[in-house]
Amino acid sequence: MEGLQVEGVRVERLRLGTFVRPGSETPDGLPRAEVVLGYLVHHPAGLLLLDTGIGEVDDDTEAHYRPVRRDLTEALGDRGVRPEDVDLVVNCHLHFDHCGGNRRLPGRPVLAQRRELELAREEGYTVPELVDFPGAHYEPLDGEAEVWPGVLVLPTPGHTAGHQSLAVRCPDGTVVLAGQAHDHASDLTADVLAAELSTGASDLACAPGSAGALPEPSPWIARLLELDPRRILFAHDLAVWEPH
Repeated sequence: MEGLQVEGVRVERLRLGTFVRPGSETPDGLPRAEVVLGYLVHHPAGLLLLDTGIGEVDDDTEAHYRPVRRDLTEALGDRGVRPEDVDLVVNCHLHFDHCGGNRRLPGRPVLAQRRELELAREEGYTVPELVDFPGAHYEPLDGEAEVWPGVLVLPTPGHTAGHQSLAVRCPDGTVVLAGQAHDHASDLTADVLAAELSTGASDLACAPGSAGALPEPSPWIARLLELDPRRILFAHDLAVWEPH
């Protein structure tokens, strides 16, 4: 993966809907409108789709999150793509707002971490019909995997134990599709700074202050930064993280 560049690789963002995160799930206790995004990776090996949108759920969950769905076929069509053009699906995780359109792509290989698949089949984790449906074809992964030249699946546990992100080597640098590894770009910034502090690489390391505990970086953040990302994109944030 490192150093490899593949001509013709590009990433496009798809807006697949919105929902309202209730105040019981936000830091300030106020409801927050959130976007749901998927990503198309155009590659000489084929067309990859990361996440497929918001699935149908029970009445209580509908009332809780008030989702507004965008049809996957319509979203793909805006990019000149048909569902049958998609060769490979990757889900960052299998909550209903990330795997809801998988059923629209029967027979397509779906890459997920084995741990995520195990969780998804436990009661109360997600909507079972969105995971196991006629034509579902999962290819479980155990850790990192280079699925196509310059396209790397990277475990990024936290939001779920089986969460994964996708690193894509584009002609102008590596783009990381981070899913919900962090909800927002500012959260990733804090994680990167925590990693710098832990290694003494930050200019904050010598700042005066108490000798209290420092923030703990995510265990995978060092590996992500090794890939020298030029841009990092998210599932629920239109903001783009770039290195400082």
